[in-house]
Amino acid sequence: MARQSRSLGIDFGTSNSAAGYLVDGQPRLVTMAPGQTTLPSTFFFDFETRRTLIGEGANRALIDGAEGRFMRALKRVLGTSLMHEPRQILNERTTFVAVIARFLAQIKAQAEAQAGAPFDHVLSGRPVVFHGVSDPREAQAQDDLRQCYLAAGFAHVDFMAEPEAAAIASGAAQPSDGVGLIVDVGGGTSDFSLFSSGAGGVTILANHGVRIGGTDFDRAINIDHVMPLLGRNTLLRKAMGPGHSSTPNAIYNDLATWEKIPFVYTPQNRRMSAEMVRLAVEPAKLSRLHKVLEDEIGHDLAFAVEAGKIAANGGTADPRILLDMIERGLAAPLPADALADSLARHADALSDGATQTLLMAGLPADRIEHVVYVGGSSLLSMVSDRMRARFPQARHSFSEVFTAVTDGLAIAAAR
Repeated sequence: MARQSRSLGIDFGTSNSAAGYLVDGQPRLVTMAPGQTTLPSTFFFDFETRRTLIGEGANRALIDGAEGRFMRALKRVLGTSLMHEPRQILNERTTFVAVIARFLAQIKAQAEAQAGAPFDHVLSGRPVVFHGVSDPREAQAQDDLRQCYLAAGFAHVDFMAEPEAAAIASGAAQPSDGVGLIVDVGGGTSDFSLFSSGAGGVTILANHGVRIGGTDFDRAINIDHVMPLLGRNTLLRKAMGPGHSSTPNAIYNDLATWEKIPFVYTPQNRRMSAEMVRLAVEPAKLSRLHKVLEDEIGHDLAFAVEAGKIAANGGTADPRILLDMIERGLAAPLPADALADSLARHADALSDGATQTLLMAGLPADRIEHVVYVGGSSLLSMVSDRMRARFPQARHSFSEVFTAVTDGLAIAAAR
């Protein structure tokens, strides 16, 4: 008879989530959909059916053009006042704590159905930092996430740093006596763990994190390459008298930020964009901005940026960000060198993060024998390029990029 843990490990991610539990000493991932062990961390509030759709269902509703409100990257809201502000969503006034709790409750129900047993205890992954080292929102962010799990029906909640969980999974799979570095680049944060592994298990030597992830990469690309097509940094004639002023940056910054997109579709912003079209030196560009706000297609645009990033990173010939949802035939070229330029400052921050982790452990770079990449955004070549330059003597490997954290949480939860 299989020996099964009663504790569930959950990696609630900015972009995707996963869960797992231990069976006969091995992590078993929860199937979220046929052939899928990850679940998009997305929500769609359907105005017609009055239902809340989650994951692939939410993504399909957005792609199909259903009437409603789409949300992604709510993990980045943890620790902020937005988490507890009551807001009208469909037929009720609720908070983001309740919204995330429904998502986690669905994962819990899916896991219990597959395991044939209840899970009262959860070991949740958490970034090394939600917002930043010494940021006053850190404790609040973890407490917010705890409240989400409790509202989802879990009786006991514990936390583990996500790269530490990945180190446990890596050490279990490839035990050695050397020192390894986990580079975990997710949707909202990038975390680093130095660890040693051997017969006695995994020992964590240092953890460090920075609030940079795939959504920040998308934002940089969006601002640099797409928003100029919508009028960013173009001129507006003065409403009265001679002279010009530049278009305001705030609307473009919010429209390029995943977690802020749902909040840009206000009557005030629509009126402002219509007035900018009237005053624009290049009205065709401002008309595109007005269309995005009127048609509420900011998330469609953001997904197009993400797809363009993946194409450019994969070496596609003539990579472009396709913007037909705004205007037929509209596209933003994204050659590899342009992608690298847009992401250069983030690459520098990742390199600095790895260096800081070494300093915390008091280790030189040549002591690192193995660099393990986890998290979907670690697949960007700029990540491994910087790490290979920093650790040229180490082995570099991509192993279970999307689920290593969950595997480690499942192993640790059973203990």
